[in-house]
Amino acid sequence: MNDFFQLLRRFVPPYKKYLALNIVFNFLSAFLTLFSFALIIPILEMLFKIKEATYTYMPLGSASLKDVAVNNFYFYVQECAEHYGATGTLALLAVALVLMTGLKTGTSYLSSYFIIPLRSGIVRDIRNFVYNKITALPIGFFTVERKGDVMARMSGDVAEIENSVMASLDMMFKNPVMIIVCLGMMIAISWQLTVFVFLLLPVVGLVMGRVGKRLKRNSLEAQNQWGVIMSSIEETLGGLRIIKAFNAEERVRGNFHAENQRFYHMSNKVARRQALAHPMSEFLGTAAIAIILWFGGSLILSGSSSMNAAEFIYYMVIFYSIINPAKDLSKAAYAIQKGLASMERVDKILNASNPITDPAKPMELPAADKPIGIEFRNINFSYDGNRKVLEDINLEIKPGTTVALVGQSGSGKSTMADLIPRFYDPVEGEIKIEGKNIKDLRVADLRSLMGNVNQEAILFNDTIFNNIAFGVEGATLEQVREAARIANADDFIMATENGYETRIGDRGCRLSGGQRQRISIARAVLKNPAILILDEATSALDSESETLVQQALDRLMDGRTTLVIAHRLSTICRADLICVLNEGRIVESGTHEELLAPEAKGYYRRLVEMQKLAQ
Repeated sequence: MNDFFQLLRRFVPPYKKYLALNIVFNFLSAFLTLFSFALIIPILEMLFKIKEATYTYMPLGSASLKDVAVNNFYFYVQECAEHYGATGTLALLAVALVLMTGLKTGTSYLSSYFIIPLRSGIVRDIRNFVYNKITALPIGFFTVERKGDVMARMSGDVAEIENSVMASLDMMFKNPVMIIVCLGMMIAISWQLTVFVFLLLPVVGLVMGRVGKRLKRNSLEAQNQWGVIMSSIEETLGGLRIIKAFNAEERVRGNFHAENQRFYHMSNKVARRQALAHPMSEFLGTAAIAIILWFGGSLILSGSSSMNAAEFIYYMVIFYSIINPAKDLSKAAYAIQKGLASMERVDKILNASNPITDPAKPMELPAADKPIGIEFRNINFSYDGNRKVLEDINLEIKPGTTVALVGQSGSGKSTMADLIPRFYDPVEGEIKIEGKNIKDLRVADLRSLMGNVNQEAILFNDTIFNNIAFGVEGATLEQVREAARIANADDFIMATENGYETRIGDRGCRLSGGQRQRISIARAVLKNPAILILDEATSALDSESETLVQQALDRLMDGRTTLVIAHRLSTICRADLICVLNEGRIVESGTHEELLAPEAKGYYRRLVEMQKLAQ
């Protein structure tokens, strides 16, 4: 249970007030429960003539507090029996019992009332922490982890924490209090018999604990398998068009059914072990009662105990009142073990290291009101620490110029572009902006200088206005419309059903490829970046859409430092500098005309000839 208490130490502090109130009312509920039992047994003794003694009133100080309280209680009951008879005394008993029960249930409700904000708040905080960490982690983290598994951790695992750990909090705080209070009374009645109980209970706890540990291990395996299923669903939804085009429905169904069957078996194993908690605790509890009944009864029958038969009955009633809380506690412990397996998976995200950090003493941001220069100096980069994706890259991009990166797929073009906004950090070397190492700038400040237009326009299921204004606080409709005009998007936007308030669907599915790209360009225009990164921005478009998008890009690139990644000559032939990459190295650089000259190395010429043949 050490993991459980560590979890509480991490997330409970903001809710200490609710926890304190819960514990206070749990103690009140336990004491009222205890004294409601104490109310019944002495009265039954007198009513049914089990105890015939006559009592006189004892003032405080004449004996111990316990003896005075017990004696005077019997005295008042005796007085009631003489004045109102057995029937009247039973009626008073019923009223007292109702009042005590009302107080007990009221305090019990208040204990639950105050634990609910703590329980719900911790789940909310965990979900917020996970989402914050997901948005903070570098892109490299998600090239290793499956998106479906990350989604499973944030949805299924957090839900399991809520259903298992948080739902058990009330029992974890209420039942121990009840057990402690009852054990305290048991010690007061007979410490010798209670010592025997203490020797017996650890044996029960050891058996339950071993089963619980295995439950946690099985639960972790089941939650990992659930992540596999979520990944399968995510891949299926993302690739549905290809699945249908290749008639691969049966294949993906077979794969999914196999993974789902594996999860079915794991879930059965977990559920069966969890279902074992209640019958096992009931059996062990009953066995403990039988042993104590035999041991205590033997002591009384032999005259070796200071307890009389009535006190022993009360002792057994108190002990029996521990059994249900103990059973609930064991069920809670089982549920918590199951939930802690999910917490372990969530912690893999929360504890993931983020190498992209701000410097301790960040430098001031270069002025963004003029073009900014970029320099790659001795850059080496590898995703996995083995194969170099970029090797010995040296490149200077002068302020206000356009530099194009060309080369076959996998040559490192997009990786170079991703290093500038620090989506990744180089293994060796440094990147400078206006002479300042980008690692000496705040990450947010660095990225505020840049605008990105990618091959796949990444849009959100929101209005056109919000997609264009994304990341720009306080943008007005006129500013958004002006950005859309520059991007050749205003006409088709105004032709939609609700203009700029039209929702565009998941990833912009209600728009054509050219329309999505022009909205993406409008978003970059509105940001007004000093550095522009264009990654295959026109490669997926038809000729008409490409013309409109290229016109928008020309307006956007005007006066900005631009890095262009493209294959089409129409996009790159006007660049101030073209760099040809091959297997992670810059093998050739120059203008379009220089690279086509006879004395050039010929890498660029071959790319041009291949493209002409493809046309």
